[in-house]
Amino acid sequence: MKPDDTDLAEMQQPDAAAIPGMDGDGSHEEPRMSEAEEARAERLDEDDRLKPEFVEAVREALVDEHGDVRDLVEPLHPADIADLFEILPREDRPALARGISDLMSGEVISELNDYVRDDLLESLPPDAIAEIAEQLETDDAVALIEDMGAREQAAVLAEMELEDRAAIESALSFPEESAGRLMQRDLVAVPEHITVGDLIDYMRDNGDLTTEFWEVFVVDPAHRPVGTCQLSWILRCPRAIPISDIMKREQTLLPADMDQEEVALRFQKYALISAAVVDKAGRLIGQVTADDIVHIIQEEANEDTLLLSGAGEGDINEPIRTSYSQRVRWLVANLGTALVASLIIAAFGAAIEKLVALAVLMPVVASIGGNAGTQTMAVSVRALAMNQLTRSNTRRVIWREMRVALLNGVTVAALIGGATAMIFTPMLGVVIASAVVINIITAGMAGVLVPVIFDRLDQDPAVASSVFVTMITDSMGFFAFLGLAVASGLVG
Repeated sequence: MKPDDTDLAEMQQPDAAAIPGMDGDGSHEEPRMSEAEEARAERLDEDDRLKPEFVEAVREALVDEHGDVRDLVEPLHPADIADLFEILPREDRPALARGISDLMSGEVISELNDYVRDDLLESLPPDAIAEIAEQLETDDAVALIEDMGAREQAAVLAEMELEDRAAIESALSFPEESAGRLMQRDLVAVPEHITVGDLIDYMRDNGDLTTEFWEVFVVDPAHRPVGTCQLSWILRCPRAIPISDIMKREQTLLPADMDQEEVALRFQKYALISAAVVDKAGRLIGQVTADDIVHIIQEEANEDTLLLSGAGEGDINEPIRTSYSQRVRWLVANLGTALVASLIIAAFGAAIEKLVALAVLMPVVASIGGNAGTQTMAVSVRALAMNQLTRSNTRRVIWREMRVALLNGVTVAALIGGATAMIFTPMLGVVIASAVVINIITAGMAGVLVPVIFDRLDQDPAVASSVFVTMITDSMGFFAFLGLAVASGLVG
């Protein structure tokens, strides 16, 4: 018998009582959190940051001989445990490490800030460090060991399994911040003559294969990569299809000595999830994955921002002496460049004495030029870092920034010139407007040329560009304003 529409509606309507989160009358109830979720909610705020009261409870548990700090910390994610170490004062960190020794996994260590991690490792014996390193991926283990002294490195490596030690020693042979240091050794590589079915059976039967990968690398008899196969393709193809028929032959290969910043640009440009790393002979020796690149992109972006300000690494966990030495040298350099601007002012001292308005308006010209130069410099440094500013388009970029500077200069000059004409004299308004236009155009040129020159000299354009750009804009601002004031006859 064919059911009517009412019967169909009743058949298709699910039982409200059987739906999680819904009462029998069809009303919704708040989903219940698990005990682990409740514990995390007690420790973290809505932005997933450790609550101050939780951090204080941990500190109290560390000094209380009856306090159980492990129970407090155990529900946290390894990344949150790492955050806890970084938030606590330096003197409390060893006690916390002892109190949660069984929770100090490789995941926690790999998430730690470099300075905090180094402090903790200093208190651990070589065998304990070796045990932690063996839990990590090769790239994380290398990051753990690479900053140690030669003697400490040798002691830790001597405690490791032969296979792990060989992999780390091989990675340490590559330059710092290179693809060789960044790569993971664990990957899946197969010859191109096998079928999809053979590959599936191989991955199922071989328990030693890595458990985290997104694609399979296809290699020739000399172990040179000839293509890649995504796991989704493998799972959707019939077993009898040869791998050579479904693999993608075009791939991005990363030389082992390639700088990690260039590696990150390749991932961004070609939307990669993973990429093969090859040695000088073109043989496959490892892979770099997107999760590693996320850290690199963040590190490089933060590094360039801090270098532009002359703040060094800018890490709040670095020793005070290190912060002092990194910052003071640029302040001293800035002091030297500021003297250039002071000499220009001194040369026009007599004119300033005759017309006090010049002293009032000078900082305006210099400040506007400095801000314009900083804007252009930031754009240029970013373009150089992203490979958008190259030898082939440098002239076009300079011409573009000159036009932007001219438009900005005319706009700001009209405003400051008009205001100066009303408050002081029309001629002084013309002088300051002209000086502003000249200084902003100069700032636009300096903001591009200074980073480009540093880049051509194989120096990091973010390191010292700000010091020189500031010197140029301040000096030109004072010279243009005071020189035009004298040339116009404002001061006799």
